[in-house]
Amino acid sequence: MKTAYVFPGQGAQFVGMGQDLYNLNEETKALFEKANDILGFRITDIMFSGTDEELKQTNVTQPAIFLHSVILAKALGDSFQPDMVAGHSLGEFSALVAAGALSFEDGLKLVSQRANAMQKACELQPSTMAAILGLEDAIVEEICAKVDDVVVAANYNCPGQLVISGSIEGVDKACALLTEAGAKRALKLNVGGAFHSPLMESAKVELQTAIEATDILSPRCPIYQNIDAQPQTEPAIIKQNLIAQLTGAVRWTQTVQNMLADGATAFVEVGPGNVLQGLVKKVDRQIPTSAASVTA
Repeated sequence: MKTAYVFPGQGAQFVGMGQDLYNLNEETKALFEKANDILGFRITDIMFSGTDEELKQTNVTQPAIFLHSVILAKALGDSFQPDMVAGHSLGEFSALVAAGALSFEDGLKLVSQRANAMQKACELQPSTMAAILGLEDAIVEEICAKVDDVVVAANYNCPGQLVISGSIEGVDKACALLTEAGAKRALKLNVGGAFHSPLMESAKVELQTAIEATDILSPRCPIYQNIDAQPQTEPAIIKQNLIAQLTGAVRWTQTVQNMLADGATAFVEVGPGNVLQGLVKKVDRQIPTSAASVTA
C-alpha cells in the first residue's frame, strides 16, 4: 500500500479558506500569524473574509494556497505518512515543505517571490492561456509549433485536457487551428498571463537567484516534479527543476501515470478544492482518491 499526497496550484482558492485550520489549535494559528509577519500584510484577513477579486491577485492567491496546504499537512501530524508527493505548479513548493525538504519560512518566502516575479512578467507583455479539450497531446504540440507567435503546451492536466500558454495573438491563432483540427473546446482562461511559457523568462531569472540561495534538503520521500514527472530526492536536481518549472510545462498526466507505475494505491489531495482528485480519476478511474482533513 503506497499513498501519494498531492498539492493543488493556483485556481483552487476560495473565500473562507483556512479559517477552520486557523481555529484548530494554537500551533496552526501561530503558523498563520507567522505568515502574516513574513508577508508584511494580513493575508489571513483576505483568505477568511476578503473578496474573490482580492483573493484572485497572484501575490495573494499563491501564498494563500501554499499556507492552506502546508498548514493542513502539518495539522495531520503522525497520520501524514507519504510514500510519494507531487504538487501542481505552485503546489510543488507546498509538497517540498510538507515532505521536509524546505522550511515553512523559506517555502513561503519563495512562493511570495515567485508570485511577485510572475506578476511583473505578466505586466511586461499581454498574454494568456487556454484549455484545449478532446485532442491528443501530440496534435496540440504540433499545431502550437506551427504558430508564428509565442504559444506552447503548458499544463498536461489529464488525457484529453491540455492547457496552452503564450501571447494573446499566439493563443488566439492556436485556438482557431485546434478547433479546426477537431478540439471539442478551446476555452480561453481567466488568468493574468502566460504561465509555464517562455514569456515567464524574466520571472525565472529573478526566482533562480532566490532558489539557489535557499537551503533545500532531501525530502522524506520522493517528489515527482512537474518539469520531468520523475521522482527526485537529490536537492541539487530539485532546485534545477524548480527553476525550470516557471518556463516549462506542468506534466501532471505523466506525473500521475508514473506514481501509479511506481505502486501508488491511493491519492490524497492536501489543500483547498478537489481539482487534483478529478484529474487523477481521469488518468485511472479505479484509484481511490480523497481530501485530507482534520477535526478539532
